[in-house]
Amino acid sequence: MKFYRLFTFIVLTLISLIVPKVYASHLRAGEITAKRISMTSLTYEITVTTYHDEAGGRMASDSQNDVKLCIKPFGIGAGTVITVKRTNRTRVNNATSKNVFVTTYTFPSPGRFVISCGIRNRNKDVTNINNSLETPFYLETIIDINAALGLNRTPVLLNAPLDSARTGQKFCHNPAAFDADGDSLAYRMSIPKQGEEGTCVGQNVAYKDPALGIDANAKNELQNAPATLSINAKTGELCWDAPAVIGQYNIAFIIEEWRDGIKIGEIVRDMQIIVVEGGINKRPLLEPIKDVCVEAGQLMNQTIRATDPDGNRVFISIYGGVFNVDVDGKTIEPSLIEKQYATYSPLVYQATPATAQMRWQTNCTHVRDQPYQMTAKVEDQPARNIVSLASFATFNIKVVAPKPKNLTVVDVTTTSNRGFKLDWSLYGCQTPGAQIIVFRKEGCSNIKFDACTDNSTNPAAIGYTEVTKLPITATTFTDDNKGFGFRRGVSYSYRIQVTFALPLGGASVASDEACLDLPAQMPVITNVTVDTTSTTKGVITVKWTKPQNLKEGDLPAPIQYRLFRATGLNGTTYSQVGVIPTDLKLTTKDTIFIDRNLNTAQNAYRYYLELYFTENGAFKKFDQTEAASSVFLTTAVTNQVQLTWQANVPWNNTNQKHRVYREDRRRPNIYNIIAEVAVQGTNTFTYTDDGKDKFVADGDISVTIKPDSNYCYKVETVGRYDSQRIRAGLLFNMSQQVCATPVDNTKPCVPVLKLDTLDCAAVSIENCPDKATNNLNWTYPTKDAQGNGCASAATYKVYYARYPDEKPTSIATVLSPAQVFKHTGLGSYAGCYYVTAVSRAGVESAASNVVCTDNCPVYKLPNVITPNGDGKNDIFRPISCTLAVSSVTTTIVNRLGVQVFESTDPLINWDGKTTDGKELPSGTYYYQATVTFKRLIREDSSVKLKGWIQLLR
Repeated sequence: MKFYRLFTFIVLTLISLIVPKVYASHLRAGEITAKRISMTSLTYEITVTTYHDEAGGRMASDSQNDVKLCIKPFGIGAGTVITVKRTNRTRVNNATSKNVFVTTYTFPSPGRFVISCGIRNRNKDVTNINNSLETPFYLETIIDINAALGLNRTPVLLNAPLDSARTGQKFCHNPAAFDADGDSLAYRMSIPKQGEEGTCVGQNVAYKDPALGIDANAKNELQNAPATLSINAKTGELCWDAPAVIGQYNIAFIIEEWRDGIKIGEIVRDMQIIVVEGGINKRPLLEPIKDVCVEAGQLMNQTIRATDPDGNRVFISIYGGVFNVDVDGKTIEPSLIEKQYATYSPLVYQATPATAQMRWQTNCTHVRDQPYQMTAKVEDQPARNIVSLASFATFNIKVVAPKPKNLTVVDVTTTSNRGFKLDWSLYGCQTPGAQIIVFRKEGCSNIKFDACTDNSTNPAAIGYTEVTKLPITATTFTDDNKGFGFRRGVSYSYRIQVTFALPLGGASVASDEACLDLPAQMPVITNVTVDTTSTTKGVITVKWTKPQNLKEGDLPAPIQYRLFRATGLNGTTYSQVGVIPTDLKLTTKDTIFIDRNLNTAQNAYRYYLELYFTENGAFKKFDQTEAASSVFLTTAVTNQVQLTWQANVPWNNTNQKHRVYREDRRRPNIYNIIAEVAVQGTNTFTYTDDGKDKFVADGDISVTIKPDSNYCYKVETVGRYDSQRIRAGLLFNMSQQVCATPVDNTKPCVPVLKLDTLDCAAVSIENCPDKATNNLNWTYPTKDAQGNGCASAATYKVYYARYPDEKPTSIATVLSPAQVFKHTGLGSYAGCYYVTAVSRAGVESAASNVVCTDNCPVYKLPNVITPNGDGKNDIFRPISCTLAVSSVTTTIVNRLGVQVFESTDPLINWDGKTTDGKELPSGTYYYQATVTFKRLIREDSSVKLKGWIQLLR
């Protein structure tokens, strides 16, 4: 890969005063990467890549033949330190070399681990790091070691961390990170760290923000805003807009690795930017590059165009894992992707405007869920002694799998078996771990999926549900709908799709649909309507059609219908409630059944019908209908009445006008239509009655809805079967009758809360309770802040949170008129409270004022003990209450400073003896106690107490 022609000149200019010494510093940039190399053990290959200053730190670089690598579990200070030999040293230019240190390491167990490396020292004169010559270099990578992740690899960075910038001009850099496993990457800024060799711990250097930390008045390139330094979280493009002061600067950023929404690692890149004096040269520009979507197996062509404002020649580079080359332009083994690899040309400077052509022959192994992110770079070739500048642009390549082909479906239902048989061609991408998913829905849409549309990999977006998963080698499947069969007179549509195993993942385009119509031969239920509402004497009328496409003589007689009923909208426990003989003649009245003695006031009921014929002297089932329920109406009340109704039926009740009936209060049991409700979807089966009659054709019965008055309702649904083969017309079904009483939903007023103040002076050892109690009381106003009246409070709810930043939870309900509450059994007094009022209708007020109380940070100790067994002053212990004390660490020394006693007991309980039980002589002793208190804030506060004790025997 290309690096800037004048990089050597820039660096030599900046460090010309450096005198090489044996201890010279030399670290410019670097990162640590890792990859698992064994499926049977947790063995990883770890690579440390560093960039050395060969001008100012040549001798240090010569002697850097190894580095100390520390590997430790996350959150633990100590770790395993190993020495890693340098395996490669490549001269980038006269001022910089690239150094590679490689080792293998087997982790002892799964878990999250930190891999770090500290090296002495950074190179001299880093403008934004204080005393960089004496500041160690430090790199860190965090990885999750988990056998389930397979041969997981951290991202690799395919663009070297060496770039130059000019004052006053926007500078950008992209590391061209690539994850061979297809994991998602995210980027964020960090601060360079320092750490000694083998210490396993890094800390931030004495760092200044390059944008404004050197020149607080620095401006961006357009001179209309302060300078900034940021990184794009998705693309990884880092931009400094714009440098103001020449020098060499170090920055750091973190690349996070995510899989299935879980972060599985991160690596840090510490890089150096050389800033030189601005000039007349302007950055070359890349035209915006559109993202690309390609179906696996197709040839991808992408043209990159660039221009230079100064007319200089330019060089276009493209970085990405699909080229399978490292920062030095060498082929990577093992490969980042399977062949074929992508290529681009030309690899020479061109006159402006210039173009480069990227070509990639894709195949099945390239399919993955995440797109391939590419980074294009253009460098100019200005006149001699003028710094070359560059620009970056990113674009994505999405490789999707081809759609399965030649899907067909046929009905293979017989009298003993039922189902649809699907067949399709063997899928072209026989990738290990891939699966075929079969989808089904009712109705045919004939929508064609394209490889790169938003819904091309999501059949659920147009109503399909998953039926089964099959091996990638499958070419057939018989769907019996889990033994339930299929509805006659309905069309069924199927599609299949291929999904690929993680970590790469991805999914194919969904296939074209295969559609099948079932002829209607069975009767279909048309009505389940409530005639009478009662808890014991309810009546429902069930109606159905004659068998369509069947006539007298088609089935051997005798023939009969059998009607079954279950309780509930979704009931599944059926019992037979009727047997109705039939001869299939159109003139016979045999398609109605009146079901009596039901609890229609509280239950919906669900029915289905079976048709039987006679074979060899016995009845044999021919088929059965879909189940259909009665309409069930429910209410919710505020100061109005809200109605909601449901029905679980095989016909479609949407896109119709349902009718709402209300009882005429002047004529009991007489119901008038008060509204026609346009129903579009399931969430529109609702109506709120405000009292007005919106359908006056049958008389206007408008009323004023009043609290505590009773109003009764029914709803009539209107529906029809979707299939044109079912000739049943519009279907009308009545719900049960329901009555409701509105309530007053006026909000209660907001209480005013008080909390008894804790008297710290009164908290002593003598009145120290085992558990704390907080006493609350409040007042309830009669009007709100606007002077409006409030609903009466039926109850009060008390809310408590241990810390001010914690979400309060309800801890008690207090019945009105009481307005006090004792919160007992507490581990300390610290906490916050508020109170709400709740009306008789269950309406809760806003929260009262929040009151908080804290513990007393008091811990007093005596200065005399007389351990003579008389029960007075025998033990050195606190003389204040310790309820609010979290922990105490105490040490006692004699006059010579020799420790004689130590304790972690909050009560200390020193009896004048050494820790091992030996009596101490009379005299003066000195104590130091670190006391941590439980406080209102989360961070417990600590104090150190020092004093003397007179021991008298």
